Amino acid sequence: MARWLDGLEARAAEVLPSSVHRYIRQGSRDGVTAAEAVAAWGRVRFLPRTLTDVTHVQTGTRLLGTPVRHPNAVAPSTFQRAIHPDGEVAMAVATRDAGSLMVVSSNAGTPFVEIGATGVAWWLQVYLPADRTLAIPLLERAVSAGARAVVLTTDTPVVGTKYDDGPTVWEEADPAHLRINFDAGVHDLPGFAKATDLGPADIVWLRERTGLPVVVKGVLRPDDAVRSVEAGASAVWVSNHGGRQLDRSLPTAQALPAVASAVADSVEVYVDGGIRSGLDVLAALALGARAAFLGRLPLWALLGGAESVLRMHRDLGAELEEAMQLAGVTEVAHVPSVLAGSGVTTSAGGPAAEGYGSRQARPGRD
Repeated sequence: MARWLDGLEARAAEVLPSSVHRYIRQGSRDGVTAAEAVAAWGRVRFLPRTLTDVTHVQTGTRLLGTPVRHPNAVAPSTFQRAIHPDGEVAMAVATRDAGSLMVVSSNAGTPFVEIGATGVAWWLQVYLPADRTLAIPLLERAVSAGARAVVLTTDTPVVGTKYDDGPTVWEEADPAHLRINFDAGVHDLPGFAKATDLGPADIVWLRERTGLPVVVKGVLRPDDAVRSVEAGASAVWVSNHGGRQLDRSLPTAQALPAVASAVADSVEVYVDGGIRSGLDVLAALALGARAAFLGRLPLWALLGGAESVLRMHRDLGAELEEAMQLAGVTEVAHVPSVLAGSGVTTSAGGPAAEGYGSRQARPGRD
């Protein structure tokens, strides 16, 4: 039987304007990194435990203190209202009902106050401009609307080149679907260009300015992860921007283990890039991530509105629960023990994952 999730992109390709579909799926330059992402997770192998009681599995965890039902959440993305009229609100309602968390793009087409009013747990993603002061009104609006953390994107000093064979979404989309939370006219100011001089001091500045924890996104190297933590980051997010920045960058599935080894004892580590199934989430946990963030998959699902996004969350959660049962682990904290080559031969230990998501396992089908 075909997975419903596997058909989401094809359905979107039939309905969405070509510029919108191309914007979501494309990578930079030749698309090497974007094309490698999904297959990289498929190469992770497990050594499942047997003779283990998996009647009840606990998929819940906490992300910077926020409980989530499953260790996956929604990554930031632009032009959600170009996919569905309700855009970020539909994404928020579904994510709230799924007991998950979403990261809202600074370029969102929906006011932060409307997103916050849904009751969803959410973080703000931000690109810092050359003139940092131009970001202050945006940050203040996010804090006022209930953002629980700031995600600093660090891999975009300039926007990676995309090869387009037609009009781009930036040319065709309704301007009202973009950057609605910025002050009017700020985009035309010289200092609004993306900062090419980001450094550890910006992590400190964001923490002090907002009073919120800072997540550093776009990290592929252990040394950059360590520098982020030393500057006060509360979490490190392994990401290559969905293959949309430096082409031929390492797949995140390959970069994750070294980053997790370097900093996971002191901060939370997240990952994105090519996550398409509960097995992929299991692989991310096995390699050291606290949670996997979903980029393109929720956007394909958003075409069907909140109901479709909620089904995406639930289907991934069900797949992860089954994968944990078959792997012989009952809590997400124990998943690394079934990674092939981990060298772990004793029974899984460690603290129970916090949050919610404990439920009685359902009978499976052969």
